[in-house]
Amino acid sequence: MIARARAIVKSQKVIVFSSLILLVLFIIMIFAPWLAPHDPTTVNLVHKLQPPSLDYPLGTDHLGRCTLSRILYGARVSLGFATLIFLSALGIGLIIGLIAGFKGGWIDQALMRFADGVMAFPSLLLVLGLVGIWGAGLRQVVLALIFVQWVYYARIIRGVVLSLKEQNYITAAKITGSSQWKIMTKHIIPNVLPPLAVMGTLEMGWAIMHLSSMSFLGLGVQPPTPEWGAMIHEGKSYIRTHPSLMIYPGLMIMLVVITFNLLGESLSERFGIKRR
Repeated sequence: MIARARAIVKSQKVIVFSSLILLVLFIIMIFAPWLAPHDPTTVNLVHKLQPPSLDYPLGTDHLGRCTLSRILYGARVSLGFATLIFLSALGIGLIIGLIAGFKGGWIDQALMRFADGVMAFPSLLLVLGLVGIWGAGLRQVVLALIFVQWVYYARIIRGVVLSLKEQNYITAAKITGSSQWKIMTKHIIPNVLPPLAVMGTLEMGWAIMHLSSMSFLGLGVQPPTPEWGAMIHEGKSYIRTHPSLMIYPGLMIMLVVITFNLLGESLSERFGIKRR
């Protein structure tokens, strides 16, 4: 058992290393209230813009709030809501992709033409437009990102379903009287999972970047809630005197996005799946 685990680690170093980093980040996200040394929203102007110390390992911001605590709590928003966006978009895309690919005909045409209409707009501009219509706020940004994201999952899943429908074992299942539900759950969905795993890791980085971008523009997370993009926005006024206010959350965004991309690229090579 140990020898097999060592063989897996040796052959899939990038996948294992990326997975361990993400596991640590998700642990931080879950246990942030216990790991943070201070309340991330408590304002104390007496301690504003302090350098790193034992009490404040990463110093404090312009309002005297603990930078480390805000970064730890920021993981709950950045990672947590990015995961929510991914799971919601995946669920919608999976259902629509299965229906479009399996049913075909006018249903397929109607769903895919709507998806083409959404994909015709640059994703960031479409998100900005939707947030402009619905109003600023985290909920509106999350809904806008889900609306933009599901179409990519739907198209990939539809393509996989269309290719699987022509396989002999699907034809045999139909001849033996298997229901459509049984065919989809037993034969189609398991074959869709590998490309979904690759897309999920790649698109998680996309979701975090866009979520942070909206917060940086002041359209997403609103003060005093800690979030990495919002922290960069708050620290931009002090970029010359205290650049660490932008560097620390920026490094966290970079670490998470690069890790997800490395994992996605490694999984795509492992399963032989091309990126869209």
